Amino acid sequence: MLGTIIGVIIVLLLIILAIRCICIVPQASAWIVEALGQYKATWGAGLHFKVPIIHRIVKKVSLKEQVADFEPQPVITKDNVTMMVDSVVFFYIFDAKLFAYGVERPIAAIENLSATTLRNIIGSMTLDETLTSRDDINSRITSILDNATDKWGIKVSRVEVKNIAPPRSIQEAMEKQMKAEREKREAILTAEGKKQSAITLAEGEKEAAILRAEAVKQQRIREAEGEAEALLAVQKARAEGIKLINEAGPSAGYITLESYKTAEKMADGKATKIIVPSDIANLAGTLGALSAAVKDEPAKEGKAE
Repeated sequence: MLGTIIGVIIVLLLIILAIRCICIVPQASAWIVEALGQYKATWGAGLHFKVPIIHRIVKKVSLKEQVADFEPQPVITKDNVTMMVDSVVFFYIFDAKLFAYGVERPIAAIENLSATTLRNIIGSMTLDETLTSRDDINSRITSILDNATDKWGIKVSRVEVKNIAPPRSIQEAMEKQMKAEREKREAILTAEGKKQSAITLAEGEKEAAILRAEAVKQQRIREAEGEAEALLAVQKARAEGIKLINEAGPSAGYITLESYKTAEKMADGKATKIIVPSDIANLAGTLGALSAAVKDEPAKEGKAE
């Protein structure tokens, strides 16, 4: 009975020992194994066996990309402005052995190296350059940190300057400057708008004046053409009348009578004196003969009856 119990205990111990010898490394991880205090191997993802007492897992390393958000650091610019700069470092471990044995407290080492690099870079730049050159600062810090951490088995993929906080007095001055700049742009835009409006109104008035002048010109041209056509029609009528009179062969008495009518029209009832040309001096005699002829005609008609 006692032997059976001892056998069961031995079997249980063997099972426990076997289980403790089996190691399963998860994905995106690496384990550093030492044998009797010396580096033995780096286990990747999968099933592994270790020898009790001899093998010891000294470090479990994650191979995923990690983010280190550091506290804001005081930095002095080239123009002696002290401001707080907050940075974020993205990195991953490409060599677990170097990471385990390369440096003590590697995250703290990255933080200190990042702060020192920030001070060196921003210390060579003015405040305005610092505020407008974040991409340049990020790329320079990334390059410096990546080269420095290679011997630690760390790959710095990128560094981002998350926040740059100048002193309150500088912020107030910058806000006043931006306000003045906005007011300046507003004044320029307002003046430009008024200028364009005045130009548009002037162009409109100019075009309106041109159109009015063109309309007056066309009206006068039409009036002149109408007067010319009317005058031409009158002259044609007169010429036609003269032609008809010439063809009819008018007598001297008719011509004299028409001359008198013309003189009467020239006086227009306003003249007190009329100078009669010598050609129509015999007009009275001609009129008297015509009157006598008219009176004789009824007398002749009475005798005939």
